Amino acid sequence: MKNLISNIKDSLQPIDEINGFKVRPGFYLINGATAIRNGVNFTIHSFSATYCELLLFRKDESDPYAVLPFPESYRIGNTFSMIVFDINIEELEYVYRMDGPYDKKKGLIFNKQHYLLDPYARAVTGQAEWGVKRKQKKNMYRARVVDDTFDWGDCPQPHLRFRDLIIYELHVRGFTYDRSSGVKEKRRGTFAGVKEKIPYIKKLGVNAVELMPIFEFDEMEDVRVVDDVTLYNYWGYNTVGFFAPNTGYTSEREHNHEGRELKTLIKELHENGIEVILDVVFNHTAEGDERGPVFSFKGIDNNIYYLLTPDGHYYNFSGCGNSLNCNHPIVHQFILDCLRHWVIDYRIDGFRFDLAAIMGRNEDGSPMKNPPILEALAFDPILGKVKLIAEAWDAGGLYQVGSFPAWKRWAEWNGKYRDDLRCFLKGDGGMAKNAVTRITGSRDLYNPDHRGNNASVNFITCHDGFTLYDLYAYNEKHNEKNGWNNTDGDNCNNSWNCGIEGETDDPTVLALRKRLRKNAFATLMCSRGAAMFLAGDEFCNTQFGNNNAYCQDNITSWLDWTRLEQYKDMFDFCRFMISFRMAHNVIRRKTKQATCGYPDISVHNGSPWNENFSNDTRLIGIMYSGRTTDDTEDDMILILINTFWENLHMTLPNLPGGFTWNIAMDTWFDHEEGTDYNKLTERHDNNLVVKPRSVIILNSVRNDAAQHMGQ
Repeated sequence: MKNLISNIKDSLQPIDEINGFKVRPGFYLINGATAIRNGVNFTIHSFSATYCELLLFRKDESDPYAVLPFPESYRIGNTFSMIVFDINIEELEYVYRMDGPYDKKKGLIFNKQHYLLDPYARAVTGQAEWGVKRKQKKNMYRARVVDDTFDWGDCPQPHLRFRDLIIYELHVRGFTYDRSSGVKEKRRGTFAGVKEKIPYIKKLGVNAVELMPIFEFDEMEDVRVVDDVTLYNYWGYNTVGFFAPNTGYTSEREHNHEGRELKTLIKELHENGIEVILDVVFNHTAEGDERGPVFSFKGIDNNIYYLLTPDGHYYNFSGCGNSLNCNHPIVHQFILDCLRHWVIDYRIDGFRFDLAAIMGRNEDGSPMKNPPILEALAFDPILGKVKLIAEAWDAGGLYQVGSFPAWKRWAEWNGKYRDDLRCFLKGDGGMAKNAVTRITGSRDLYNPDHRGNNASVNFITCHDGFTLYDLYAYNEKHNEKNGWNNTDGDNCNNSWNCGIEGETDDPTVLALRKRLRKNAFATLMCSRGAAMFLAGDEFCNTQFGNNNAYCQDNITSWLDWTRLEQYKDMFDFCRFMISFRMAHNVIRRKTKQATCGYPDISVHNGSPWNENFSNDTRLIGIMYSGRTTDDTEDDMILILINTFWENLHMTLPNLPGGFTWNIAMDTWFDHEEGTDYNKLTERHDNNLVVKPRSVIILNSVRNDAAQHMGQ
């Protein structure tokens, strides 16, 4: 419908005049501000407002040049809509003012003095220059009308199978802002900067990027200085405009064409077979609690958009001051409209929902069995092919990993995978059984009959917590530079410093840390379920022990690309493991049964077919069996993980006639392309020595191929 009304001819004539501007009733089903051939259609709705007016501004001016009250005849139901003729979208910015009842205990806080940002705004002004606060105080956020002329052509979306995803989580600014990134100066820290790095992303082998919040947010919210360092709301989990891309992430001003640079990035990623997943925040907004500003939802329908206590205060299940009332029909519709917008106008392939458990709460804050919004997203036809990934917990104590309402559509960040594998890989006792369960698909959490086979996103690191390098360099968080006396961030990291806290030149410690990093990445790549890791882990990026770098717009959070050369062996190892995973579909899913009759998954803890576990089990073996990707022959993969501090011995299970075991990877040794681990690993026929705290990966090969490799 948007394209339809944009082509309406000049025959559409005004019928009224308000304060010198020609107007007529607008298109009530088109939310937000939409340019038509000879004017702009403005539509906004409020359940409880009794009055609404539109204010038009010129750029950087504090006072409006036009105030246009909506006549009562321009209101249908609770929707105000008006076409204003003969205005130039390149010259204007706009807000609304509303009036209505005031009863704080009922959550009604209408105030005609508040300038209100259009919730459906496609662009938010004043945010384009990162780290610079807009001068106007009264109306800190205004909207701009966007003329969308981007041509997607016939660029196809990848539509990758969920189980095949290798997700690369990155922060748009931090990914390329440091000079070491090598991108052009003007493009550092922008969508265009990420675009310059597509060849690198493709070379690494990942097939999906997950962008930390790119909806318009205000990095200047709660800006402060600690030890002469300016701290920002750097991560962006404080949404200001849900329909607008963050203009601070663009290399050039996109006046009235906001979103063009982001769309160009998405199009090129798609052309390279890489999907785009957005990290979206529908659990709270930047308006905060009673002490926070009123700039949008609060002034439009505070008691509808937010979860409120019986006395009108804000429930804070997000830890950020407020919680969106996602299952109210109006908010429900808003979220649907928003996600459809990003799928239609930006061709987004998936969404990761921050603190998604809040989206399943009722208006009284209690968890719902079948939350309407989650069900609607699962079955919406426009969203029918996008990935829906929940962070299945919230700051209010609701933890739903394995029990998030799903309808066989929702996947989850598998927090139990992260926790169990971290504990097992650093050598904790009693964790072997849990580790095997997590590696083989967490079927205790995700029963295929109820959740399908696409429920688990496995990860060991993400933006929230230690990087992979820091995971094995620090026992404790070191968040002092955040300014909260090291009280922020998770205290339970399940990390291990290998005997020395932080940086060291001890060669024994460094060798152990290197092995543990490789063990973790290899295990992740050999686990059933989609795999995700944090950008920079592949070259040992560090945050210097900070596990909550949400405010650090500096080298703490920026990727230091000089480490790519310093830790090239880790990069090459990660490339190999990603390639190995993609070359063997038996790792990623159940295939046709191997002709030898071996089961899809089997356990071999130190000896063939040994499924016994004890508190002291620290050598596990997992075998995947099935048919090759081209279905031409049997394929067996065996992963051996020794988390003990001494050698352990493994007797390999026999392979069917004509096949032998090839050692594809042994983390005890440095990784170099072409390395023959069969010659390096201590092996006597089917008896293998698994070195301390190391991982060995074997694959079945035909005897003639084994002879060719020198076995």
